[in-house]
Amino acid sequence: MLINEDMINYLEELSCISLSGEERLRMQKDLGNIIAGMELLSALDTSNVSQEAFSNVPITPLRKDELKISFPREDIIKNAPDAKNFSFKVPQAIE
Repeated sequence: MLINEDMINYLEELSCISLSGEERLRMQKDLGNIIAGMELLSALDTSNVSQEAFSNVPITPLRKDELKISFPREDIIKNAPDAKNFSFKVPQAIE
């Protein structure tokens, strides 16, 4: 993947930032190095790597999706500055 001026412009727009000329050159170089590293890793032959190679890596257990008792809606809504039908009323953000 080629990191060119158009890609840097796109990333600037996407992330809502503005880079100086020096920052743009550094970003282009750094992203190029990252992509080159990923391409190097993807070229590795992993066909002989077994699942047992990762058996000592701890896995974070997921919690069970259980219904838990929460605060009563009435208690939460009574602290709201403005509420309607058990919902918080907020200023309109999108027209």
